[in-house]
Amino acid sequence: MKFLRFGPKGQEKPGCLDAAGNIRDLSGVVDDFAGDAVSVDALDKIRAMDVEGLPIVDAEVRLGSCLASVPNFYCIGLNYARHAAETGATPPTEPIIFSKATSALSGPFDPVVIPKNSVKADWEVELGVVIGKHAEHVSVEDALSYVAGYCVINDMSEREFQIEMGGQWIKGKSAPTFGPTGPYLVTADEVPNPQALALKLSLNSDVQQDSSTSDMIFSVAEIIAYMSRFMALVPGDIIATGTPEGVGMGQKPQRFLKDGDVMNLEIQGLGSQEQTAQSYKG
Repeated sequence: MKFLRFGPKGQEKPGCLDAAGNIRDLSGVVDDFAGDAVSVDALDKIRAMDVEGLPIVDAEVRLGSCLASVPNFYCIGLNYARHAAETGATPPTEPIIFSKATSALSGPFDPVVIPKNSVKADWEVELGVVIGKHAEHVSVEDALSYVAGYCVINDMSEREFQIEMGGQWIKGKSAPTFGPTGPYLVTADEVPNPQALALKLSLNSDVQQDSSTSDMIFSVAEIIAYMSRFMALVPGDIIATGTPEGVGMGQKPQRFLKDGDVMNLEIQGLGSQEQTAQSYKG
């Protein structure tokens, strides 16, 4: 099932797609999609409902992030073999884990704001994994049973802030609007193999990233099991699982976002996004 959030920014309501592709209003069923409301059990209860009697929403309505908020916004670095090669990095022997500020969460079609003083804003199409059960010390074999669903993420990055200013990567990853997420939270039953999904990003209609999750160094199951050794993953946590080759930083010459650039992202079965880059106006 595909869940979503619709309406003006800051006033979104929960919804879903019915069998015919209509948006149905779930606001009478669930308050919003965040935390325990996106647990495996909570989503299973909604999936078992007959949604055909719920109100239909105008198809032209704005779609917000598929999650209202997240307890934690985790990311995995250098997790595609060809992306590690394009950056000149040695492929990691263990997953590289870092975080984005949760305030970076943004709608899939909302503008992306290039931060003040930014000169190296970059794009990254990624498979997002939403945790649906409390996870500590889980095995690789059981790890996917802890997934509530999957989504598209643009793990936006400011490379100068991230790499050239020292300290942690988080400050290059966390500007407001740097986490477009959605449009849909697609339940795990619709994604039987998360390691066989095509993903693509175009900039001004020119394809920059065109790959498959099969190029991941660490699978979704391996990432969840590994992370659960060091921390408790909780319902509503989101993990951006890495990006394939084709980012601006890896190109020769390097290419970064400028005002008016349009990014289009898609992942097989999970939907598509579009964002226009805007210069900071403060």
